Amino acid sequence: MADRESCTEVTRLPRLAVSEEADGQEAWIQAAHSDTVSPRARALGAASSQETSLGRTPPDEPSQGSHSGPQRDPPGPHPFPKPELAMTQSLTLISSENWQEKMEGLTVLRSLAQNHVDTLLPRLRDVCLALVQEVKNLRSGVSRVAVCTLGVLYCHLQRAMDKEVDTTARALLHKAAESNAFIREEVDAALGHMVRHCTPARCINAFLDGGLSHLSAAVRKCAAQHLADLLERVGVARLLSGGKDVTDRILPAVVRLALDSSPEPRSFGRRMLLFLSSHRDFDSLLEKNIPTKDLSAARKAVSGLKGQGLGETPQTPASLPGSGTARASTLQRKLLVVPSREPNCKYSSKPQGPIIEDKAEYIRQLTVLLESKDFRERIKGLDQLVADCQHNPSMVIRSLFPVFDLFRDRLLESNRKVNLYALEALQGMVRLLKDNLSGVLNHLVPAIVDNHLNSKNRAVYSAATGALCELVLNLDNSLLLEPFCFKARVLSGQAKVDLIEKVAELVMELYPRRPQLVEQKALPLLWGLLGPSSGSVHRATTSLCRALHHQMGPGLRQSAASQPPSVGRDLNQLLRTMS
Repeated sequence: MADRESCTEVTRLPRLAVSEEADGQEAWIQAAHSDTVSPRARALGAASSQETSLGRTPPDEPSQGSHSGPQRDPPGPHPFPKPELAMTQSLTLISSENWQEKMEGLTVLRSLAQNHVDTLLPRLRDVCLALVQEVKNLRSGVSRVAVCTLGVLYCHLQRAMDKEVDTTARALLHKAAESNAFIREEVDAALGHMVRHCTPARCINAFLDGGLSHLSAAVRKCAAQHLADLLERVGVARLLSGGKDVTDRILPAVVRLALDSSPEPRSFGRRMLLFLSSHRDFDSLLEKNIPTKDLSAARKAVSGLKGQGLGETPQTPASLPGSGTARASTLQRKLLVVPSREPNCKYSSKPQGPIIEDKAEYIRQLTVLLESKDFRERIKGLDQLVADCQHNPSMVIRSLFPVFDLFRDRLLESNRKVNLYALEALQGMVRLLKDNLSGVLNHLVPAIVDNHLNSKNRAVYSAATGALCELVLNLDNSLLLEPFCFKARVLSGQAKVDLIEKVAELVMELYPRRPQLVEQKALPLLWGLLGPSSGSVHRATTSLCRALHHQMGPGLRQSAASQPPSVGRDLNQLLRTMS
């Protein structure tokens, strides 16, 4: 009964208030979320419900955000007399460039999921690929409704969605790093439906592959939270005495989470580690599955948890007004109220003086700050650059190459305080400039990864991974694939592992729309990684191989056939261990 009620809730999408969208979008979103069926859907045969008028809450139903008073389920969507036609039309609408038609197609798709499962199942792969693309839609209203539609599919198709869990969960987890709090809430709800209705082993693997090794702490936290709930539902006996593909992977992942640098993912990792430690063979399984270098830290963590318990769960800091998200560092919090330079303020919230219109003068003044012998002046220069990205972006873009030559020097200098500040500043700059940074990526990516992904300073390492995550979230991923692949080949240590795993994520995102690019860049990386390797590199290589095999199918072996025989042998051996 509880599951049926939760299914009803996910189909009754809350009204959105998206202030940044164009005039008229809010009304359309409200219409899409009400029970009034659009004219096009009505033409397909859907009946219209008049019980909810646009913008007005029905009697007996509390307004948005209220948790008191009687509630009733809204009238459900009616069946289509010609569901095959509705199915074709919904995909056509979703592929439209017009956001209103996309919303209309998503509304029809939800009705099909609830009333015509048999019609939907033969096209499920196409439907899920279309939804994954709309989850990434830059228009927040469309993205949010696509996320909710995936929740409806999990709820009504249940285990029929198992084959699509990897792809859809990865897209949802990626959105957990969004600044829009409403979208994050819908992602959380959709993943909750996935956990309740899909096969546990599929869900566990989706979280392990798509979330726990993500560069964003917000994504790792989201994946860890749902994984913790899922493990407790499955039970420790089934988890550690079940299939090898789950048992061998779950312990290393949980230990990594329990030692995570960010407090929230670490909290859920510790919770799972304490839960798994109740298994009678836990000590021997720990020794068997955990690399030697991590074993002592894992045992120490288990001992501390058994002696002292979990302690208090860290709370996410309150979001800043209008941001929809909490920031991880002082600098990141300041970026939303952009730095200023008032006389009595060390770091300011407005640009200093009038905006400079002369390019040569702008570069001269920025050079004075960023090349000062006093590191505090160089940090002030970084603040000024972030402020200019917000208040004077056209000047920064016109001066892109000289400005980022100066900025790169701050990433590469020997002062760790300046390095850390520059890496954190870069995260805000990427969010502000987005694809305008494409011209300097070949300078930025090496400056981030060469010096800082192997840093023993945890703050610097976390800031570097955060900068890479912002690049992935805000730039066209096809621009990142080549530099990531190149650096994954030539670097060593943790940097190599992180970049291989990042390439695996890009493969899943890019292959459906840029298959030739992925095969051209990612396959040579995989061929070079096959063969004997250390534990962490081997696990990352397995993730990359799994991603390519998931997308290419038999084509992966066919591509290997054109390589030296050793490549084919090593690939077949790796694929056998994955099966």
